[in-house]
Amino acid sequence: MLDRFLASPISAKHHLWKHETKRNVLIKFILILLVFLGYFFFIAYKYGLEQGFLVSVLTWSFFVLCTPIADAGFLLDFPLRLITGIKMSILEIFVWLVAISLNIYAFFWRPELYEKTKLLYFFKHILEQPWPFWTIILLSATGTFLSIRFGDELLDKTHHHQRRLYQQHKNYWRWLIMIFLFVTTLVLYDFLLQKMGLSFLKLF
Repeated sequence: MLDRFLASPISAKHHLWKHETKRNVLIKFILILLVFLGYFFFIAYKYGLEQGFLVSVLTWSFFVLCTPIADAGFLLDFPLRLITGIKMSILEIFVWLVAISLNIYAFFWRPELYEKTKLLYFFKHILEQPWPFWTIILLSATGTFLSIRFGDELLDKTHHHQRRLYQQHKNYWRWLIMIFLFVTTLVLYDFLLQKMGLSFLKLF
């Protein structure tokens, strides 16, 4: 039964660069890691090491919880899959628990952290209004867990033409992203109106 949750162990570690699908995953991980480290060093320089770290991981949690693509969670999913062999679609549950726990801590005990950047201030605007703004989180969860299955498939296959899951569900995923972008635009519009003393929800 455990085999269902485990990927064929990447003794394929040495195939990460050899196979085109695995090479794409590795390059994606390196780029995301470089972006995160660059952002962390910038924020740490601005706010100090402790606050810089907390602001950075909160920002990371925003991209985990509020975007329908698993790029942020990929920072943990990919190396953990290489180490444990557990599929990233299972590991993403752990990633979401970490992101949610970070925000429970910050929201109730360190709310000033959300004031540090405009992105986090916008994030707090979403968190403070479960209805209807947590729709973004629900859409993100659906998109993320579908996209991370595409990532698992990349590691399980050696060539792009073998990716049946992606071929079957790519149109559904694109529609999901379009709906997500529409909802996000409405929330951003409400956020900007609120800064002017108005509320999108009260206009109707």
